[in-house]
This record gives sequence, C-alpha cells and structure tokens, in this order.
Amino acid sequence: MKKRIRIAFNAPIVLAMVALSFFATALNVLTDGASNALLFMTYHSPLTSPGTYLRFFTHVLGHAGWEHFMGNAMYLLLLGPLLEEKYGSMKVLEVIGVTALVTGVVNYIFFWNIALCGASGVVFAFILLSSFTSVKEGEIPVTFFLVAVIFLGQQAYEGVFVESNISNMAHIIGGIVGAIFGFLFAGSRQEKTEKRR
Repeated sequence: MKKRIRIAFNAPIVLAMVALSFFATALNVLTDGASNALLFMTYHSPLTSPGTYLRFFTHVLGHAGWEHFMGNAMYLLLLGPLLEEKYGSMKVLEVIGVTALVTGVVNYIFFWNIALCGASGVVFAFILLSSFTSVKEGEIPVTFFLVAVIFLGQQAYEGVFVESNISNMAHIIGGIVGAIFGFLFAGSRQEKTEKRR
C-alpha cells in the first residue's frame, strides 16, 4: 500500500512573513509606491502619528520591487524553517519582531533622511542565529566567529566605500540581534539541560 504524500506547513511564521511580504510587494507595485509609504516603510515621520510606530514593525514586509522581495524571500525560506524547527515558532517571531523594531528605531533616529524597507535585517539575524544551531553546552562555534567577522567586515566596508541603495545598517543590526538571540537561546537550552540532571 502506497503512503500518501501530503504538504506540510513546517514553518508557519516564516511562511506567513513571506506571504505577507509578497502581498505587500504586489500592493506596492499596484499603488506605485503609495502603500509602502503608508504602511511598509519606516522614515522620519511625526511621533504623533500612530503610523510611525506601526511602520517600526511592518517595514520588514515592504520591498522596493520583485527582485528585492525574491532575494530576501529565498533566504527566509532557506534559513527560517531550520530555525523554526530548532527554536520554535514563537522564538522566531520574537527575533523578527525585535529585529524590525531595532532597525526601525535606529533608522528613525540616526538616518532621518532615509526611508527603510525590506526583510534583509531579518535575513541577517537568521544567518547569525543559524550559526548557533549546533551549539553544545559551554561551547561557542567557530562558524559563528567566521560568519560574524566576514559578515560584519563586509558590511562595514560596503557601508563606507560602496555607494548603493542597500542598508548596511539594517544588515549589521540584524546580524547583531541574531547573535544576541543565539547566545540567549543557547543559554536557555543549557539551563533546561542542567535542570533535567
């Protein structure tokens, strides 16, 4: 008897983020950028406007176009399911939320003349966090150091010497957030192991 093959929704948070990003990008294309300015892009808008605080989180869903969306979606779908399986959906949602908020607030304060949108900060948080997935008790993986040095060095270099529309600030902050959560999640796993002994 043949086993039935079924489709498994293995990473609900990541799938939801990619789906919402797809619809936000489609809406942005259809409205010629108006929807991003209203909902999916953070910039130096008045603090009296509720939209300012909403966009601190929703800017990670907006993308400048399909190429921008596809690049980020590919990495989210590659790394996200592994992280969701390892740490759970709520922890991955926490990483996404904190990354969005921190990059949004930093952009608002220090880069008031630049509008920011896209999930690349979350992608880089996932990249650094993924280097912790095989951590054992009392260890820091060499891969983490290599990824951190290469990644932070490249982003710092590009931020200073390369002129582009890419937010190296979001990449660096996303990577730092991912690294911090990697240490925190590794620490909480250690505590659970010690309690079981």
